Amino acid sequence: MILLDDRKLRILAAVVDEYIRTGEPVGSKTIAALPDIRVSSATIRNDMAMLEQLGFLEQPHTSAGRIPTYSGYKLYIETLMPKRALSDDEKAMLDEALGEDFSTEEALIDNATRALAEITDCAAVVSNCAPQFSVIAKVDAVPTGKHMYVLLMITSSGSIQNKVCRLELDLTHEQLAFFNEYMTRNLSGMSVDSLSDETLERLAEAMGAYTVTLSPLMKGIRELAKGFMQSDVHVSGEKNLLKRNDIEAGDVIKFFEQKNEFSKLLDDSFSELKVLFGEDGGFVIGNSSMIVSPIKKGKRTAGSLGLIGPLRLDYAKVIPYIEYMTDRISELLSEDSDSFPPALETKDDGQKG
Repeated sequence: MILLDDRKLRILAAVVDEYIRTGEPVGSKTIAALPDIRVSSATIRNDMAMLEQLGFLEQPHTSAGRIPTYSGYKLYIETLMPKRALSDDEKAMLDEALGEDFSTEEALIDNATRALAEITDCAAVVSNCAPQFSVIAKVDAVPTGKHMYVLLMITSSGSIQNKVCRLELDLTHEQLAFFNEYMTRNLSGMSVDSLSDETLERLAEAMGAYTVTLSPLMKGIRELAKGFMQSDVHVSGEKNLLKRNDIEAGDVIKFFEQKNEFSKLLDDSFSELKVLFGEDGGFVIGNSSMIVSPIKKGKRTAGSLGLIGPLRLDYAKVIPYIEYMTDRISELLSEDSDSFPPALETKDDGQKG
């Protein structure tokens, strides 16, 4: 671990603060003029050169001042950034932005992402992993046309997955009743994440004479379970990033076209708040950062809330906003889960029932 003396740390913090404020490379004279830096410009230049050698600062042009690198930002956030408590007015502002529509968990989360995007002028993302930790409440096959059936799977949280299945022949009333009763009896109360291929194969074999006829529906059940295992990712405020001059619009578009693929980045934050830069962990929007904080429901992780913005972001201001918002959401989710009617989420393989 690289150890820096107090003076170099203060200079690094001053460079980051000044660059965030102005967007311009920071020179030694600017730092020397600060009241808490009581050394000469020559000493500051030497310290900035050392910080550059260590990878915390860089000089974009010869004879220009310095700007922070990813490593410089990381050290600043982890060690040097002033810890700031929100004022009562700021808390009231965030509460007002969150709104009063807590009729469903989904409404609460949507309000939070919209509010965070508007207040920070960045993009807000939320990952909801709650469905995969739910248990199956009901499975039904519903005829919708010749040889066509819609499979419905409903979890204890109220989430719904549906899928259209085509069979070779229409099922008789007896076959359909058997399937629905058999699925309810064997799957009700089972956690979604325990519904493996082996479990479904075992259930299919146990159907005896019905196995061949109903096998397409059994395959559909597995696909529905896999759908629940994928965290839902929702984004608000993408346009805030597209209008910025310091972030490539092409990077933003590519990133959000593949937003379900970066759900792992959000899931990885389930234990604590994290800040990612540039290409950290597959994060591919250049000159940007992503701050992610976990959402809890009781003692269980229910998802995560994140903010994507420019690299030159006022972290000391924004991070407390995210922490307050995720704490508030977690508090509302945990107060009394029965107070939230189930949030219905319908997904399939491209068709909606």
